[in-house]
Parts: sequence; structure tokens; C-alpha cells
Amino acid sequence: MTTDAPLLDGVHHLKLPVGDLDRSRAWYESRLGYRVTTEFTEHGTVTGLTMTHPNGGPLFALRLAPERARAAAGFDYFSIGVPTKEALDALAARLTRLGETHAGVHFATVGWILPKTHDPDGHEIRFYTTEHHTDAADAEIRRVDDARATAARREKSYVADHRSE
Repeated sequence: MTTDAPLLDGVHHLKLPVGDLDRSRAWYESRLGYRVTTEFTEHGTVTGLTMTHPNGGPLFALRLAPERARAAAGFDYFSIGVPTKEALDALAARLTRLGETHAGVHFATVGWILPKTHDPDGHEIRFYTTEHHTDAADAEIRRVDDARATAARREKSYVADHRSE
């Protein structure tokens, strides 16, 4: 397929506004294993952080912006990729052990999803497998009416097709 679309190379980093840098830093370090690599300061005060992940998570930035953090609470701006359903199950178990609430691992449109985890500012952090149970590269546009009900129907069919595996 030829296209005149520009050359792109994935997501460079994700950035979230936070109300308290220390609290958010501690959460992302303890819950997800992130490590701070850069601190940004303005007039001697740390106002932002860049964090990396040792096992492939996206580069992540936190920016001190309490009003924006409050306005962004509750929305799922992005999903962090997890390679397999087994790794997603392990992440769900880890979060549970650490006292975090979530909605459990579910069959979703093309992979499995772990929704309803919230950071200290109330941002919903979703995790989605990069392993797919459905061909995500279909040329045809997939129409999904009521994502949960559609996924539940498709999961029954998927389980029936994969019982002998």
C-alpha cells in the first residue's frame, strides 16, 4: 500500500498533569516500576519529571499542574501496552496485592484490557495487551456498538474456538 502520510515512529512519551509530584512519582514507581531519569525545575522548584520503565513501558512525564490534574481526573487518555494476557493477569494480581482497585482483566475489541485503575489524581490508567485475539490489521473498519456487550459475545465465540488449545 502506498501513501503520502508522513513517516512516524510510535509515541515518544506520555505526559500527565499532577497535583503533587512526590505522591505521583511514588505511585508510578511502586505500582508500575517506573524510575525517574530527569527532573525539570523552574526557579529552583521541581515542576516536572520524566520516567522510564525497565521492561518496555512508554517514556512517561509528570507535570505539576493541579488545576489541569483535577480537570483530567476520571478520563482514560491512553492505554499502556502489556505484551500478553498472562502478563496482564500478573499485573492485575500485583495491583490487587498493592491495594489498588481495578475492574479485572476482560476480553476487549482486539486484545485483553485491564481498566479502572486510577493514579493518585484520579486519571484512569488502562492496560491493553499488544497480543491480539483478533486481526487488528483488517482493512475493513470494525464497527463496535456497545463495546462491553460486543466483547462479551465475541469472547464466548473465542473461548469455544480455543477450548482444545
